[in-house]
Amino acid sequence: MCYYPYTRIKYAHEPPALLLRFLLVCTLVALRAPVAQPPNLRIPTHLIETKTTTILHQLHRTQISGSNPQPMSKARVYTDVNVLRPKEYWDYESLTVQWGDQDDYEVVRKVGRGKYSEVFEGINVNSNDRCIIKILKPVKKKKIKREIKILQNLCGGPNIVKLLDIVRDQHSKTPSLIFEYVNSTDFKVLYPTLTDYDIRYYIYELLKALDYCHSQGIMHRDVKPHNVMIDHELRKLRLIDWGLAEFYHPGKEYNVRVASRYFKGPELLVDLQDYDYSLDMWSLGCMFAGMIFRKEPFFYGHDNHDQLVKIAKVLGTDELNAYLNKYHLELDPQLDALVGRHSRKPWSKFINADNQHLVSPEAIDFLDKLLRYDHQDRLTAREAMAHPYFSQVRAAESSRMRTQ
Repeated sequence: MCYYPYTRIKYAHEPPALLLRFLLVCTLVALRAPVAQPPNLRIPTHLIETKTTTILHQLHRTQISGSNPQPMSKARVYTDVNVLRPKEYWDYESLTVQWGDQDDYEVVRKVGRGKYSEVFEGINVNSNDRCIIKILKPVKKKKIKREIKILQNLCGGPNIVKLLDIVRDQHSKTPSLIFEYVNSTDFKVLYPTLTDYDIRYYIYELLKALDYCHSQGIMHRDVKPHNVMIDHELRKLRLIDWGLAEFYHPGKEYNVRVASRYFKGPELLVDLQDYDYSLDMWSLGCMFAGMIFRKEPFFYGHDNHDQLVKIAKVLGTDELNAYLNKYHLELDPQLDALVGRHSRKPWSKFINADNQHLVSPEAIDFLDKLLRYDHQDRLTAREAMAHPYFSQVRAAESSRMRTQ
């Protein structure tokens, strides 16, 4: 049962505020219906506002090299999920948290820690059920509310970790999130033991979680092995840690300081802020590459600049420049010098005697369609699930469903 109570890139030409106001007035005048216009041809006020907002947004995003507006990037799928839903669905700042009783839970042992929390195995003293207790470090209330709201919205989704309760210490007011328990094995121990079919199965299970959260208008923004709990004995997978997750709104510019370094998409590293769900697909691709090539992490950068260098040494700089040109971006001169010039490296160069049993032609094709500079060219989670790489998994799942 889920808990559910109900170095930046600079623009060369920033339009002055006075010019923006002048253009706003011109736009409104131009869009206003003439006096003689029949009533049924009048443009509704909300459409005038939409057009004006779009024009001003484009003016603000003037391209570096000239005066043409920079094209706005939008998600290929689930674009308007949050546009079409009531504000209450995504307005996490208005959330009223219903607190449970902290005395219902006892800590058993520490199992992990992160930048924003410490994680413990615990027990519900009333039911004797094991659980996970995530004690949050001091952060803005807004961030805590966002994580709670997202977990509530995703409650019951496939392979999404279940939020069971929310409690806080009566004296310190420190909040804790109570989750379902997953008896997971450390990925550094588990991954080297996985068979070809195991990898196909678990990546497919992860895609179910990603397609579901994307369909609900939510980007995870921190997909990595540490956040994918696998109980190999029960063949159960859970996508955890929704602390960096965010609601997707088309055209909104997001913070690029998300995701863990080795799994950051190129869009984050070149400061493209209107990214979308496809960021999660890059992170999944990095994770998948690490699993099949047995090279963890696959892109091993020492800092954010070096991370882009490591990517460029595999995907090539011609492709990187094409990506930058498409979105009218340019690298900081220092970063550009660090990246240098590299030709694309064939995926076959990563195959060796230790991993060749995991690297099939379908695996390479699948990987190639995930690790693309251009986020709009990457497979969506739903498209990925239909890839031939998962044909065995889909067949086994269909067979299981028929026998149930």
